[in-house]
Amino acid sequence: MRRILKHSAVLLLTLLAALTACSAPASDDDSIPSLEENRLQPLEGEAHPSLPVTVDSVVPVANRTADTPLTYEQVEVTDVSRILPLNGGVAEIIYTLGLGDNVIGRDSTATFAEAEDLPVVTQGHDISVEGVLSLNPTLVIADTWTGPYEAIEQLRDSGVTLVILDEVWSLDGMYTRITEVAEMLGVPERGEQLVQRVQDQMAEVRDSLPESLRGSRVAFLYLRGSAGVYLLGGPGSGADALVAELGLEDAGTAIGLDRAFTPITSEALIDAQPDILLVMTGGLKSVGGIDGLLKIPGISQTPAGKERRVLAYEDGLLLGFGPRTPQVLKAMAEDLIAMHEGEAQ
Repeated sequence: MRRILKHSAVLLLTLLAALTACSAPASDDDSIPSLEENRLQPLEGEAHPSLPVTVDSVVPVANRTADTPLTYEQVEVTDVSRILPLNGGVAEIIYTLGLGDNVIGRDSTATFAEAEDLPVVTQGHDISVEGVLSLNPTLVIADTWTGPYEAIEQLRDSGVTLVILDEVWSLDGMYTRITEVAEMLGVPERGEQLVQRVQDQMAEVRDSLPESLRGSRVAFLYLRGSAGVYLLGGPGSGADALVAELGLEDAGTAIGLDRAFTPITSEALIDAQPDILLVMTGGLKSVGGIDGLLKIPGISQTPAGKERRVLAYEDGLLLGFGPRTPQVLKAMAEDLIAMHEGEAQ
């Protein structure tokens, strides 16, 4: 599930790190689990929603682009007994707030163990209206990335309580989303607790990377080989926020890209000279693994390509911006350290 590394020595070091993490006291609820555990960390105590609440919901727009201004409408939430989140990060938040027993379905990006037996009502980011309504939800939570537009309009017209959140591509946005979801569910105090815990965990991870690795240049590649999509991440990709949090340098931003994703060119990659390539596991698989990745023009001419330095993480998790984001950053830090130590041997 987690990553692709270079040497057998690296794998051994990573295994030892994972075993060390697993041996930590289970009673320490604020310690950061390893990604191999594939679990959440629900807050202690029971959640007692105080309803009704009225929240802002984004008004859907056909053919929306990144430059389309958002408008909002107010939606009253009266019942959270049957919640259907259409975003993996939102699902993580709901479970972590202590309302996981109220979740009745999931989208394809909710891949944590607690949700694995729930029915899936999306394919990619596209929802099945019939699948959603068949579950009789009392609250559906989507974001502006959820579609298609016609399906969202059908849900609105059906009378189901639907709240649409803005997309999240930054850590500040993640904290805002946790607060919004907690308020929507009638448990704002637990939202404050969760924000504080995630912030504390992020600080712990931020301080874990050795100074010698800080400043390493990371190129985030969005790959969909079956569709011929090969993009280089830049400012606003979401990955740039994760990279910066660890004290690393985002390659796309460094070479002056002015948008979140730009088609990959040999010239851009050679100019960027990334030390590390960061990809999603599904994207890496779609191009035939690392060997296939190296066939993309320009990749093999970078320091990362020459040394096969590739980090791969699960699609729904890497840019999920939910309570497991500290786990992702912890994994990245451990993998970078293990990769560096493996090359030094």
